[in-house]
Amino acid sequence: MLKIGQLARHAGLTVRTLHHYDSIGLLSPSARSDTGYRLYNRDDVTRLHRIQALRSFGMSLADIGTLLAGSGISSLSIIARQLAALERQISEAARMREQLLRMQRQLATGATPDLASWLTTLEHMTMYEKYFTQDELANLALYHDDKIKAEWRTLVEEVAQLLAAGTPPDHPAAKALGERWLHMLDRDTSGDPSVMARLNIMHENEPELQQSTGITPAIRDYIVGVIGAIKSAAYARYLLPEELERMRRHQMCRGMEWPPLIESVSRQMERDPDASSVEAKVLAGQWMALFHDMVGDKPDVIARFRTAVETEPVLQVGRGMRDDMLVWLRTALHRA
Repeated sequence: MLKIGQLARHAGLTVRTLHHYDSIGLLSPSARSDTGYRLYNRDDVTRLHRIQALRSFGMSLADIGTLLAGSGISSLSIIARQLAALERQISEAARMREQLLRMQRQLATGATPDLASWLTTLEHMTMYEKYFTQDELANLALYHDDKIKAEWRTLVEEVAQLLAAGTPPDHPAAKALGERWLHMLDRDTSGDPSVMARLNIMHENEPELQQSTGITPAIRDYIVGVIGAIKSAAYARYLLPEELERMRRHQMCRGMEWPPLIESVSRQMERDPDASSVEAKVLAGQWMALFHDMVGDKPDVIARFRTAVETEPVLQVGRGMRDDMLVWLRTALHRA
C-alpha cells in the first residue's frame, strides 16, 4: 500500500489535492496506518486513474463523483478514450513534421520567400492545423480570405476603441458592434458550432493568434460581455431578474466550459451517432450539469428558456448547440 506522499509523487499531484479528494468523498484511502497515515491500495489507484482521466476530458470534480457513483464506467473504456486522444496528438505532430520537411526542401532549392516569411507562414498554418482539417480550412474564410480578415481587423479596432473609452457593454454603440460580431462569426463559420467552439479554444490556447488578430483577452472579455448584454435583453422577455442573474453568474464562472464541450460532442457524434458509448454518457452528464448550473432545474424556468431560444432570432445566432446535438445528448441520457 502507498502512503499519501508516495501516491502524490507517482500521480504528479500534491498531497493537498489528495486531501481535498478525500474531504469531498471522491477518493478516500482504503486504510490508515497505526499512526493515522492514509494508505492507498490498488483499487484506490485505479479509481484515481479514472478521476484524473475524466478531469483531462474537462469534467468537474462534482460531475466525476456523480458519474463514478452511479455508472458502470470501466477503466478499459477510459483508457481507450485516452489512447484515441493520444493518437490525434501523434497525427498532428506528424503533419507538423511534414510541413517542416517541405519548408526545408524549398529553402534548400533557393525558394524565393525569405526565412522569416516562411517561418511566419508555417507558424500560422500549424497553429490552425492543430484545430482544423484541410477541408475545413479550405472553407474557413477567416483563414484564407484577405477581404474577410480585413473586415475583422476593422471590427476589432472599433471594439478596442469602445473598450479604451470605457463604454459599458450594454451601451447602444457596443451592442451594435456586438451584433455585427455575432453575424460575421455566424457567416464566416457557416453557423457551424464545432468550428466556432474550436476558434474559441484556439484563441484561448494560442498567444500568437491573439497577436495576429488583435483579439486580446481584454477585448475578448469585453465582447463576451457585450454579447451577453444583447442576449440578456432577449431573455429578459421570458425570464425573471433572479433567473437572468443566475445565467450571468454562470457565464462569468463557467462560460468557458461550453466551447470544449460543444467540440467534444461534435466529434463524438461522428464516431458514435447512436449515442451508445460510455463517452456519450460522460458528455451528456457534463452537458446536463452545465445546463442546470446555467438555468436551474425547475420545469417552468426550463420551458421559458427554451421558448426564448426558439422565438428570439438573436438567440439563434452563435447558439452553440444545434438541435441534432441536443437530440443526441438526450438519447445518451436516456440510455444511461
